[in-house]
Amino acid sequence: MRKLRSFLIFVAVAAAMAEACTSLLASGKVTGGSPVLWKHRDTGTEHNFVERVEATDSTQAFVALFNGGDSLLSEAWTGMNEAGFAIMNTASYNLAPDTARLKDREGVVMRIALERCVSVADFDRLLRTLAKPLGVQANFGVMDRSGGLAYFETDDYGFTRFDVDADTAGYIIRTNFSVTGNDTDGMGYIRFDNATHLVGERLTAGEKITPSFCVDTLSRSYYHSLFGRDILTDTSVHIFLDQDFIPRRSTSASIAISYGRSGQPVMLVALGYPAVAQTMTATVDFVPEALRPTAPGFRSPACDAAVEAKRLIFPITRGSGPRYLDMDRVRQALTINR
Repeated sequence: MRKLRSFLIFVAVAAAMAEACTSLLASGKVTGGSPVLWKHRDTGTEHNFVERVEATDSTQAFVALFNGGDSLLSEAWTGMNEAGFAIMNTASYNLAPDTARLKDREGVVMRIALERCVSVADFDRLLRTLAKPLGVQANFGVMDRSGGLAYFETDDYGFTRFDVDADTAGYIIRTNFSVTGNDTDGMGYIRFDNATHLVGERLTAGEKITPSFCVDTLSRSYYHSLFGRDILTDTSVHIFLDQDFIPRRSTSASIAISYGRSGQPVMLVALGYPAVAQTMTATVDFVPEALRPTAPGFRSPACDAAVEAKRLIFPITRGSGPRYLDMDRVRQALTINR
């Protein structure tokens, strides 16, 4: 029984720490202009920052999201480069499993892509030419300045490409399952339905999908598709289980990338738990100091502040208490940060 109890605790912790991102690629058909790439990041790494990596003779300059403490800038988790190429990923849990020898290399692959790629076609070629096994199990979302926009459902030895222009809806959403994977595993099905509902509701109202809608609305929504209601607007709810909303206790960032009038990529960033995070703008040439790793431990001051403020959103610390949200404090925070 003791061994079983330890195993169950391990499984619960592993599930809580699993990457559980929500993402979107939207074409000009639904944005009214520039395509949009959005990643809502959930991870066991609570702290992250945004930093610029300089070009070399053989690589391009880029700006990306990195894990707090990654002083070598070794793994990029969402980013854009000076050529206008942008990339993000969500972990997939129903593709062929990673090899035991090599795994969890999604951030490494994305850094390589930001250094080398100009277009979606370049990324396609990169995946074909990188040494195998890749050590990944992911849905990579990529975008380029010429309008290329595609997901690549990728495992150790291959991928399936989904071009957004080929989808009549004009957008594609991915969470933590792949449509080419088996239909019994995977994660994020309820979050997928949440995002699908919210995007559909906005488009039905005649509004466009914008970077600010992604970061300030999708990432700060408490709509729950299983209940069919928005917990945030139900003021009779004071404490609620943190389960299957787009924002989760493990959320560490929300980033949306689009193109400005000059054609240069622009990144809208909220570091930390979205309800208490400040939204800022970065470009390839400029990253606000608050987003950069200028705090002790190679961390971002903005993310540090949001992590501290999140403690008020999850005030119960004993037992299973951290699984519960204080919705009154969420509402109070959103009146300030929206």
